[in-house]
Amino acid sequence: MALGKRRNSEEESEIDLTPMLDVVFIMLIFFIVTASFVNESGLDVNRPPTTDQPPPPEDSSKRNIVFRISESNELLLDGRRIDIRSVRANVERMQAENPEAKVIIDAHPKSKTELYVLIADQAREAGVYDISLATDNKK
Repeated sequence: MALGKRRNSEEESEIDLTPMLDVVFIMLIFFIVTASFVNESGLDVNRPPTTDQPPPPEDSSKRNIVFRISESNELLLDGRRIDIRSVRANVERMQAENPEAKVIIDAHPKSKTELYVLIADQAREAGVYDISLATDNKK
């Protein structure tokens, strides 16, 4: 009888690892499948080629509308500080004076992207669709 009890205790002490391995493989497959479908959000930017040539001389009748965004996120138009809510009115006024004017947003590299988007949206609402972004890496 003592021999029979010894075999039962040895059989009970063995752990079957098959179910645990099945769970680990299922979790591995789950993480591999879900990781491949994660999309990072962002804006796709197509940068134009850089040139060392200076820009052509600006004709006073073809003056562009240039907004400057400082490092502290202040918005400047013709050297004066303006509010973001007045962008559309200023663009409409300046476009009435010069219908071929383009909007150029000169943003500091450390300024917020949100301001660029707000200015571009306001300019489109004013009817100007030719909007450019200018930055200076030396700032």
